[in-house]
Amino acid sequence: MKFPRAHTLEEISTIINTDYVGASDFPVLGMNEIHVVESGDIVFVDHPKYYDKALQSAATIILINKEVDCPEGKALLISDDPFRDFNTLTEHFKPFKSSNSAIASDAKIGEGTIIQPNCFIGNNVKIGKNCVIHSNVSIYDDAVIGNNVTIHAGTIIGSSAFYYKKRPEGFDQLKSGGRVLIEDNVHIGAACTIDKGVTGNTTIGNGTKIDNQIQIGHDTVIGKKCLIASQTGIAGCVVIEDEVTIWGQVGITSGITIGAKAVISAQSGVSKSLEGGKHYFGTPAEDFRTKYKELASIKKIPEILEQLKNK
Repeated sequence: MKFPRAHTLEEISTIINTDYVGASDFPVLGMNEIHVVESGDIVFVDHPKYYDKALQSAATIILINKEVDCPEGKALLISDDPFRDFNTLTEHFKPFKSSNSAIASDAKIGEGTIIQPNCFIGNNVKIGKNCVIHSNVSIYDDAVIGNNVTIHAGTIIGSSAFYYKKRPEGFDQLKSGGRVLIEDNVHIGAACTIDKGVTGNTTIGNGTKIDNQIQIGHDTVIGKKCLIASQTGIAGCVVIEDEVTIWGQVGITSGITIGAKAVISAQSGVSKSLEGGKHYFGTPAEDFRTKYKELASIKKIPEILEQLKNK
């Protein structure tokens, strides 16, 4: 998430009431999660396990809960609770805006697009040409939808990220200031949910087709011409490359990459990155041929045990 204008380190430290290390006029251009940070961004870190990763990332401002040596060319914001202060910045630069109409006055809707009754179109939403948005679809603020997109009834675009920090009093949610970006020629089935990015985009690529009742987590990027069948659940920060096929009831863990033209069979559980151009199934999902050989071997176990018993 980029700020409307460049801020100084001192300005940011005043917003969250923290000390800082670096020049007071050090430029701050935005804030992002670790996997999408760029020069000028703030990234937060609150666990020693990830200090080095944050300090060595592309981010040039590190919001951290320990005084450490500041890398050359970077700045620090020293906080007793980086998670809380990252939320404070999200609320400052991307506050929640209530709506008083079903279609926001500043929403932009392209020529030939049809919006069926009982839809909600939020603030600053952009919808391209020749789209069909069926009844009871909710499109949250800042979503961008391309041309020739169909979204079926009951789908929700832009709900908050499922991202929580456990505290003694309960779970504290990381605020979502990102958006959903849906490219041209995408088809989204009924009763799907697509979460917005925490600071960046959740992206659905050109020509991808999504079946009914599918969950797509925050900051996930789905490539072009993918097919995703019903009841699939995709966690946050997943990268699915072009022309991947995912059949029904597949579960995909966070932060992994599925290579181009991979095929994942129904009811598989994907717990690690998968190479493209191969067919996978099972839990954990593995190469189709390897898995079938394993299953064939398992079926022989009773026979082997019986042979050993009779020896």
